[in-house]
Amino acid sequence: MSEYLCDRAEAILLDIEGTTTPVEYVFGVLFPFAKVNVEAFVRTHGQEQAVQADLNLLQQEYQRDRDRGLDVPEWDETSTIGAVPYIRYLIEIDRKSTGLKSLQGKIWEQGYRDGTLRSQIFPDVKPAFERWTAMGKQLFIFSSGSVQAQQLLFRYTETGDLTGFLSGYFDTEIGSKKEADSYHKIAQTINVSSDRILFISDVPDELFAAQSAGMQTLFSLRPGNHSSDSQGFRTITSFDSV
Repeated sequence: MSEYLCDRAEAILLDIEGTTTPVEYVFGVLFPFAKVNVEAFVRTHGQEQAVQADLNLLQQEYQRDRDRGLDVPEWDETSTIGAVPYIRYLIEIDRKSTGLKSLQGKIWEQGYRDGTLRSQIFPDVKPAFERWTAMGKQLFIFSSGSVQAQQLLFRYTETGDLTGFLSGYFDTEIGSKKEADSYHKIAQTINVSSDRILFISDVPDELFAAQSAGMQTLFSLRPGNHSSDSQGFRTITSFDSV
């Protein structure tokens, strides 16, 4: 059945964590790298316009948290690095925050460029990218990580640069991954009918949202994923069957 879905699809939309990339790489490598390096990064780059934009978004988020009565680390506005405890808190809880994800992407870029980071992908990913593009499929990514972080992850993989296979990237700027409207917007943006798009993810709530928007769906069950409960969605354990 998954082969049939792929045959019908003009475009394949992919999640990253737990779908193309081991969860452990994200939680065991990328997040700790950002937590360790955020203070030095903000100290060095905090006055740059792009970083200031991220910090402004994070400060608004901090104020909303305080207004809601959440117990969050103090943001010391008298210090250049006063935001760091709050940022580390958001990394720790994996907050799907646009400002955080954008800032993390900038921190990771340093690590990728100096060779400290090399992203891990499952071994069936590159062959699938080659196969799908040879079939004329367009490949897109939809992740809570920033577009910059997505591009870095696929550019600096252990098996080489895979960005040439990808036609575009979407992050939370388009909307929540758990809202059908986000998938409608993606379909409109890439100019492909929703029913001709196959979305693959390890999160059923995302699949429900994509399904509500009319997309075809597959549940990705990979080693180390948070849950094996597909909640009724067709399941794959690798891209070899797609």
